[in-house]
Amino acid sequence: MPGVQSAPKAKVFVIGAGLAGLSAATILAARGVAVTVIEAAGQAGGRCRSYFDAAIGGTIDNGNHLVLSGNRAVQDYRTRIGAQDALAGPPRAEFAFIDLRDGERWKLQPNEGRVPFWVARKQRRVPGTSAGDYVKYAPLLWADSKTRIGDVIKDRGALWERLMRPFLLAALNTEPEESSAALAGAVLRETLAKGGRFYRPRIAHPTLAAAFIDPALSFLKSNNASVQMATRLRGLTFNGREAMALDTGEATLPVAAGDVVVLAVPPWAAADLVPGLTVPNDFRAIVNAHFKMAAPAGAPAMLGVIGGTAEWIFAFSDRISVTVSGADAIVDQDREDLAIRIWADVTKALNIQAPMPA
Repeated sequence: MPGVQSAPKAKVFVIGAGLAGLSAATILAARGVAVTVIEAAGQAGGRCRSYFDAAIGGTIDNGNHLVLSGNRAVQDYRTRIGAQDALAGPPRAEFAFIDLRDGERWKLQPNEGRVPFWVARKQRRVPGTSAGDYVKYAPLLWADSKTRIGDVIKDRGALWERLMRPFLLAALNTEPEESSAALAGAVLRETLAKGGRFYRPRIAHPTLAAAFIDPALSFLKSNNASVQMATRLRGLTFNGREAMALDTGEATLPVAAGDVVVLAVPPWAAADLVPGLTVPNDFRAIVNAHFKMAAPAGAPAMLGVIGGTAEWIFAFSDRISVTVSGADAIVDQDREDLAIRIWADVTKALNIQAPMPA
């Protein structure tokens, strides 16, 4: 009507441009919402980032982020930002392992369908296990939030040691015996319980940034979202439970009625910004080692390691990368000593006769 002004369009401020923040921002931007992303660091990605490393002399990832094909949230995110082809992996689920204690090697080869007939075939399951061993993990699928995995799984035989413990440690980053049985059940329901087509291993290609971050930033730009890097949110002004303003130190950004603030930041940062907020306060380290050497011909793209310091070895065209989860026991060790220790595992696992590279 003439003389009548429409109400201003509500805005959403997303604080943090890690994977959680970018996911929230791209969902909102896809719906036509006016989005402003504010990130303290000079680059997006948070823990899921790539960077130039002087020792390697090239770009490496901040850790090796394995994705299983049944992860629907990752699938939706990649589709939204146009990065459907940014993950690489085998056409079927298969996982190579080595036990460094005795040198035994095997390959886990699940079938694609929901009925796990593969566990009945000795050559396709974990050595030293029987089909009945796998059934013992079914109670995790309906465990409650107060139960720990150690309360449900009492048998710590070959299946636990050579598959379930390393798998759950990688997924939960906490000693599995102490971890939530409900969380473990959620992981199993979306992957192992659905059949091999839901846990085909996928690795970012060529880098985490190319797979998850750069396409998201391009998507936000094309959808008129504002992304402000190197801008730390120093405080929130509240009126009761309502956020009224954002303080970045250099500017105060008003939060109008109807606007929304999304905090996609680490727990300790959220606690500083929101008085009285209860957040997690106990964390576990992850250690990654990167060696400037191409993996030998025929090396699996990902190799699970039992009985060593290294837990997962990833083979790239220009480097070998190692990940150790729940790594509090080694994270404070001397960097060079730790590299030597991990490289010793790599040479055994990949049959390499070479001094430690850069």
